[in-house]
Amino acid sequence: MKLMHKDIVRNGPGTVKLLPEEEDDLWHAYNLIATGDNLQAVTVRKVLRDAASGGRDAERVKLKLEIVVESVEYDKEGSVLRVRGKNISENDYVKIGQFHTLELELKRPFVLRKEIWDSFAIDTYKQACDPAASADLAVILMQEGLAHLFLIGKSITATRARIETSIPRKHGPAIAGYESALKKFFEHVLQALLKHIDFEVVQCVVIASPGFTKDQFRDYMFLEAARRDLRVIIENKSRLILAHATSGYKHSLKEVLDAPGVMSLIKDTKAAQEVRALQDFFNMLTNDSARACYGPKHVEIAHDRLAIQTLLITDTLFRNADIATRQKYVNLVESVKKYGGTVHVFSSMHVSGDQLAQLTGIAAILRFPLPDLEDIEM
Repeated sequence: MKLMHKDIVRNGPGTVKLLPEEEDDLWHAYNLIATGDNLQAVTVRKVLRDAASGGRDAERVKLKLEIVVESVEYDKEGSVLRVRGKNISENDYVKIGQFHTLELELKRPFVLRKEIWDSFAIDTYKQACDPAASADLAVILMQEGLAHLFLIGKSITATRARIETSIPRKHGPAIAGYESALKKFFEHVLQALLKHIDFEVVQCVVIASPGFTKDQFRDYMFLEAARRDLRVIIENKSRLILAHATSGYKHSLKEVLDAPGVMSLIKDTKAAQEVRALQDFFNMLTNDSARACYGPKHVEIAHDRLAIQTLLITDTLFRNADIATRQKYVNLVESVKKYGGTVHVFSSMHVSGDQLAQLTGIAAILRFPLPDLEDIEM
């Protein structure tokens, strides 16, 4: 995200002008834009004009509108953010008070005005404008004839490629066809890797599969890199890691990231920090349950007793339409940090965020045991 203009006061009013440059940026914008904010952007509106023939012609007109936000919807597949609200800017085509939906897209700037820029909103736009916050981990999940390439950033897991090739059976007269089909499949995966993975940003590429498919692919890739002098592969061999997965489908992503061998190699990537924090929470819940709690009420009580060592919270809770509820969570995060605790804000677009959402979206590892929490209703 590119910051084009900023005029804000912490916990006060202000305006930012932002330019979304990649998919992650629209997700950050989705977390940033809240009900009651003012949003200005260029939009297209269909208007009816009187034609010379006496009928009416429809025409698409480009105009700049400012709306008071009522709802925000993120379309992950189309990389579009739809923001609906009432128009507050005077113009010839849309009356004041009329509803309009602004579509925010990549490479199109927008201006956001808030009455209160709380710490979560400020952290969100700062993270969005930090180039180091981009996807720093790539995972290729594969099985014979199927592969998925994922880029995993701080806030979003993006499926960059899906490769499917029909591969005949390995036995009998079809063996020759098997070899050439497998080679063709590996070539498609290699092309996807070269197209979508930027080694200036990505620290580590995990290639995972059941059986020996991953090993065969790695051998093919290194052989082709030497033959075609693919410098980007030759120079980054040490960043390519093999791991076991039960399938080439997305649901295997969690087991790959959880594997201890992989975890130690990707420990510096942002996604791994979230996975590890969630693992620590589940371990504590199993081995010393009095030092782990989840659910808004239990976490609140634990915080009142200054017991929170690590707070785990999903970004969904900060998108609450009720401003008082949203502010309650913002205050909780600030307070935990103030008393020396660590806070992990999980993205609901990540596997780990999904898991946390199933536990009410908020959990904590405690400094000391609070056994009586179990007797208090959630």
